[in-house]
Amino acid sequence: MHLESQLAAHHATDLRDRAESHRLAAEARRPRELRTRLGWTLVEVGLRLANPPRPAFAH
Repeated sequence: MHLESQLAAHHATDLRDRAESHRLAAEARRPRELRTRLGWTLVEVGLRLANPPRPAFAH
C-alpha cells in the first residue's frame, strides 16, 4: 500500500473516532440541560406560589 493511501485511511479512521466521541459527549450533555431547565421552572413556580398575586386596585 502506498504511503498516501495509508495516511488517508488513518485520517478517515481518526475522523470517525472523533465524530463518535463528539456524538457520545453530546448525548451525555442533554439530560443535564433538561434537568437545568426543569429545575429553574420549578423554582419559578415555587416563587409564584410563595408570593401570592396582589389584588389590583380599581382607579
